[in-house]
This record gives sequence, structure tokens and C-alpha cells, in this order.
Amino acid sequence: MLPRNRSRSRGARALAVAAALFAATTVTTTATAAPARAATTASAGWNDWSCKPSAAHPRPVVLVHGTFGNSVDNWLVLAPYLVKRGYCVFSLDYGQLPGVPLFNGLGPIEKSAEQLDAFVDKVRGATGAAKVDLVGHSQGGMMPRYYLKFLGGAAEVNALVGIAPDNHGTTLSGLTKLLPYFPGAGDLLTLATPALADQVAGSAFITKLNAGGDTVPGVHYTVIATKYDEVVTPYRTQFLDGPDVRNVVLQDLCPVDLSEHVTIGTVDLVAYHEVANALDPAHATRTDCFN
Repeated sequence: MLPRNRSRSRGARALAVAAALFAATTVTTTATAAPARAATTASAGWNDWSCKPSAAHPRPVVLVHGTFGNSVDNWLVLAPYLVKRGYCVFSLDYGQLPGVPLFNGLGPIEKSAEQLDAFVDKVRGATGAAKVDLVGHSQGGMMPRYYLKFLGGAAEVNALVGIAPDNHGTTLSGLTKLLPYFPGAGDLLTLATPALADQVAGSAFITKLNAGGDTVPGVHYTVIATKYDEVVTPYRTQFLDGPDVRNVVLQDLCPVDLSEHVTIGTVDLVAYHEVANALDPAHATRTDCFN
């Protein structure tokens, strides 16, 4: 998959998109029934409310899905990956709209942050952990910053890892690039949908979120972006500025990785290895194309 070989590059991109489409189509099958979702997570070892963090991994990991996503389909690869590494892993649904059964992450983002706050409290109560680590994709990497900054989350969170987060907003045109991965969501793609309006660069929400600085003291921030992001552009707008921030470009770790906005969060093992490094920096290992 060397960049200079155009046919191989196109083939790799096709495989990446196909993998993303496979992951996304599970929305129409698993997201229709909460019991099915619960069975999926239980069988894969996450959302196990009896899980107690180990000395090696003392903080539970809370996974925060993106726009149009849900607590299962976004994490069919990453959640088991982290469970196998010994973490207690939990994921939530947020941003539900009345009458919209399949797609989440659509409600007002301030309200979604309140849902995350309540979920973190539930995880901390069940596990006995003082703090959690957050890993989010797309909106799920940006929305927690509101919780950290305005809802007291900084006292409950050790680290936030954002995979392709729209930290400084995007455009409605950019958000249309998500539609091929979420069949049937086209009617929701309007500024009348609260979360979409909130994510547009320059919105009242984005302005409030970033006023006074991108970060809060006491939280470790990591952003993992891809040069091929077609939803949040330019991709460097995903980066944060602050004293405890690490901004990572996926292609600096693996130049032949062609993941775009969806695949970096749903199937990319190179990105996931870097997530693991961010969660346990004391035992980080080199991330490259062979992870």
C-alpha cells in the first residue's frame, strides 16, 4: 500500500471504506433493539457492571460515540481491544431525539454532556474508581470537553482521548460526508437538528466551549487526527492548544494509513494502539503500521 503505487493506494482506500460501511450497516441491525445491544456488549466483555479495575489499569474507560452513532456500533473493535488489555470498559448512548430510534448524538450538546456526567457518576459508583478516562470519536471526542469545563468533570476524569474530534467545529457540508455510512439519516441533516447546529464552526456552542482556552487543568488531552478526514476540515482544526496536550497525526505514525473520519474511529488498529498509549503512557510502546 505504498503511496507511490496509485492502484494499490486506491485498493487500500476501497478496503478501508468497505470496512467502514460494514461497521456502519450494523446501525440498521443492532441499533433497533436495546436488548440486542446489551447482549452484544456483554458477550464482548464491556458494559460489565461487575468489573473492578485492576492495579495495572485503575481507571475505567468510558467510550463516547459520534454523531448518528450509538453505544455499540461505534465500538465493535475498540471496546474488545481494550477489554483484552485488561480495562473495565463502558459505553453510553446520548443525544437521543424523540421519534428518532436508530441514530443518537443529535440532541443539544450541552444536554448530551449532562448525560455523560450522569453516566460517569454511574461508572464511578459501580467500579469504586475516583476517576475515569474518556475516549471519544468525532462529536464524542469534543462533547466531553463541555463536561470537563462546565459540569465539574475535571475532578472526575484523568484523560480525554479524542479520535477525529471537531474541537473547533466543522461545516454542514462536511457533516454531509457522514451520510453514506448512515443510510436513512439524510432527513436529519439540517441546522434544525440541535447537535448539527451546535457543531458548525462559529456556533454559540463552539464559541462558548473554546472561550478562555481549549483545556482545563488536571486533565491529560490527546487528539488523534487523520490527514484524510473529509468531515472535520482542515484536519488540524481538531487539534487542541494547552499545557497538557498531545496532538497526533495518524500518518506520522503510519504513512500508508488511509483511514478517513469514520474508519479512524471504528476499525483502525494503528489509532487504537495510540489510544492505548494515551491511556497508559508509563507503558507506551512505539506505534507504527504493524500495530
